[in-house]
Amino acid sequence: MSGIIVVLIGALLCFYGIRSLHLAVLALGFGLGWFVADLFNPSLSVLFLFGLIGAVASWVVTTLVFKFSAYLVGGLAGALVGARTADVVQTGDKDWALSAIVIIAVAVAAAFLADKYRERALLWLTSIGGASMILNGLGRTTDVLDFLRHPEPGWKQLVATVAWVALSVAGWMIQRHLFAEKLGIKVQVVGKKKAADSAG
Repeated sequence: MSGIIVVLIGALLCFYGIRSLHLAVLALGFGLGWFVADLFNPSLSVLFLFGLIGAVASWVVTTLVFKFSAYLVGGLAGALVGARTADVVQTGDKDWALSAIVIIAVAVAAAFLADKYRERALLWLTSIGGASMILNGLGRTTDVLDFLRHPEPGWKQLVATVAWVALSVAGWMIQRHLFAEKLGIKVQVVGKKKAADSAG
């Protein structure tokens, strides 16, 4: 059941994240709290507690400093991606120091990218962050897919990474298509263009 909830929140972020800043902040905060706690294999109740604390804290901080919201949302998304990366690259027991370095480095880089490129960077960051949550949730649904949560070196790590990239690209494509106007992208309808050309 916990896996399904994480998959749903991840799907919301991956395929709908750029649409609503508030939803993105809540989903990113939940995911960040969940992933940081999940690095150290706690109980399910602790995971949900960290997820809820992350969601509320992220929303409060972003609301208080709304002027820097793109920077903060980018940082949250980067921290989520960093937590997933720390989980994928470390096998066995996780090292707190290495995990913190990876999470902070990716969070800072993502924050600066989001501040500079706004919606376009947030589009990528929400897609990548949401994809990581989907995989983590799927890994909790059955033992067969557990390698998506904590992949071991070799083919499992390769499959988990390819799945992460593929889901991220799918999320980017869907959000780019659904929210083209918000992103300032001009979408041409092929049928209308051909009709206009033939009329000219």
